[in-house]
Amino acid sequence: MVYFVGAGPGAADLITVRGMRLLGQADVIIYAGSLVHPQLLLYAKKAFAVHNSASLTLEEVIKIICRAEGEKKMTVRLHTGEPSIYGAVREQMDELDKRGISYESCPGVSACFGAAASLNVEYTLPGVSQSLIITRIEGRTKVPERESIERFAAHQASMAVYLSAGMIRELGRRLLAGGYPFDTPAAIVCRATWEEEQAYLCTVATLYETAEEHGITRMALILVGDAIAHQHYQRSRLYAPDFATGFREKRS
Repeated sequence: MVYFVGAGPGAADLITVRGMRLLGQADVIIYAGSLVHPQLLLYAKKAFAVHNSASLTLEEVIKIICRAEGEKKMTVRLHTGEPSIYGAVREQMDELDKRGISYESCPGVSACFGAAASLNVEYTLPGVSQSLIITRIEGRTKVPERESIERFAAHQASMAVYLSAGMIRELGRRLLAGGYPFDTPAAIVCRATWEEEQAYLCTVATLYETAEEHGITRMALILVGDAIAHQHYQRSRLYAPDFATGFREKRS
């Protein structure tokens, strides 16, 4: 059996309880060594085999899993953050389907939520934004034209941009071209929730110079939108005295 487990955004104690238990049961662990906190391996049992997938191809990963299956061993494929977001898990699952190997997924906390916790940000503030766009700028992996930065920026909703720190000057230009005002609040969060986390507030117009000043070129998440400043929002109707729910009567 194979389990795809989300490791969380960084800090070892931000993995789910289920994910931690699966690590403790695994005979074989394949983990993204360049992205997953090494302390997570401390949750593993004493006798297990570990493989760092940073230097492996898809074919090599599948070969390790097939060998483990042949020996009737349990495998945990440990992915950074939440595997369903830029996790490249579907291609692995398809290969397992071809071979009749069973698998399950265990969700994790994605980096944008770790970053929000670090900054005490609420992405969906009433009157400011009720949507969070998770996206990336086009690099080696293409992005459909209908999902370009400019088209998403036109909504001026909250946005979390992954895998784009190395192209932050271009990102800033395209965010502005899409419709975000120059003074739109933004943040750069490098290695969210890790011990060495760096977080800097800025604006869309100063994204590049902020990254340049602090030497950030990779492993960073870019947050954009008025919700980052947590100002000028409306109070939620959910807790308003004149709003009745199935659990609370309206207060006069």
